Amino acid sequence: MRIASLGSGSKGNATLVDTGETLILIDCGLPRRAVEERLSDRGVSPGDIDAILVTHEHGDHCRGVVTLAGAYNLPVFLTAGTAASQKLEGLQRAIVIRPGDRFAVGDLDVAAEPVPHDAREPVQFCLHHAGVKLGVLTDLGSITPHVVKAFSGCDALVLEFNHDPQLLAEGPYPRSVQSRVGGNFGHLTNAQARQFLDHADTSRLRMLFVAHISQQNNQPELADAALSGWHDLNACHVIHATQESGFDWFDLDESTAPSEVAVQG
Repeated sequence: MRIASLGSGSKGNATLVDTGETLILIDCGLPRRAVEERLSDRGVSPGDIDAILVTHEHGDHCRGVVTLAGAYNLPVFLTAGTAASQKLEGLQRAIVIRPGDRFAVGDLDVAAEPVPHDAREPVQFCLHHAGVKLGVLTDLGSITPHVVKAFSGCDALVLEFNHDPQLLAEGPYPRSVQSRVGGNFGHLTNAQARQFLDHADTSRLRMLFVAHISQQNNQPELADAALSGWHDLNACHVIHATQESGFDWFDLDESTAPSEVAVQG
């Protein structure tokens, strides 16, 4: 199994997961043309995609779903609450799932995990293939016991480090938006992301993708600072997912030590 990102942040999110037999796109928050261009950069044709999985209906996660799926006749997995959004009207091949569901897409086993976020019926995903567990965990405002349990034992994890509270308070967002982002159903701070890592079982974690970093309310070095002293840091390869280019393919089946690869940022 391998993973790549087409972009990560408030302007658009899209993540590719490929088993060699099955290729899925988790979220499609960029315009169709941008997605097609970035897929080409990763050596992928949109017609190669077997399915799109949508976490929730916010524009930075679903903006290009209807047009991409329609153009290439792709099935789209999403919850009923997400499907009810006007932003997703016109889907031709919607497959409705429920939070907590386990299902297969080709040879990829998927778990849709409920998370606390200010959307209609949001989920995040754990994916399993050939003994490897990948977690994609962004867009949640707090760390719940269920989240800790569901995303423990990952070999690789895409984890939100969205904002720094001080930068959020001093930043350009209106007070109402600051309250939403910083609330229990908003987005994770750097410290909350670290809190998750301290409470979850990360003994198998070999790749940590620092994701959904706010361009207005965070800085990569602050996210890195939050990882200082984490007990599994030396065993883990840390990669930053950027808004502009995400990150290139990483093979999750290879147990490459951090010292043997260059950290991407």
